[in-house]
Amino acid sequence: MAIRIVLGHGASGNAASMGHYVEGLRRRGIEALAIDLPVRRAEDAIDAFRGHVPADGDTALGGQSYGGRVASLLAAQPTVDGAPEPRALVLFSYPLHRPGTPDGETRVAHWPAIRCPVLLLSGEADPFARIDLLRRAVDRLAAADLVTYPRLGHTLRPVFDDALDRTAAFLASIDGAA
Repeated sequence: MAIRIVLGHGASGNAASMGHYVEGLRRRGIEALAIDLPVRRAEDAIDAFRGHVPADGDTALGGQSYGGRVASLLAAQPTVDGAPEPRALVLFSYPLHRPGTPDGETRVAHWPAIRCPVLLLSGEADPFARIDLLRRAVDRLAAADLVTYPRLGHTLRPVFDDALDRTAAFLASIDGAA
């Protein structure tokens, strides 16, 4: 079976708001599913995300902003009851810090525990991820690719096709490595 991806939504969205990601990835030959997450502390939504991940080992996790943070927290956790680790992690506009407070705490303490390959796609003007901090934080991941887009904030809409092309190529490379 080919790799599939389960996607979480941003804090102001829901599964339906991720429909363009799902449809775009499906057009590129990637099976994709968007899920609804409870919007509260990201740590409190991990079990809800876990409940949507098939146990066959052919699944990548990902999401937009909040959904990506929840997916990354799940990817960093030890597997439960023999469940397989995610094959990959895709983070669209990862919320590295609270908007406008880059000098505060960054949300990467769990990153060293992520063992799967990671693709991050981010705008270079994202108020949730000051780009120099994000570039340094990526070093905390075992295997990561960071793709940035000049002049973009906390959205990938202007470069959506490129972001999905890169995501599909990344997932295909993971699938081919199996």
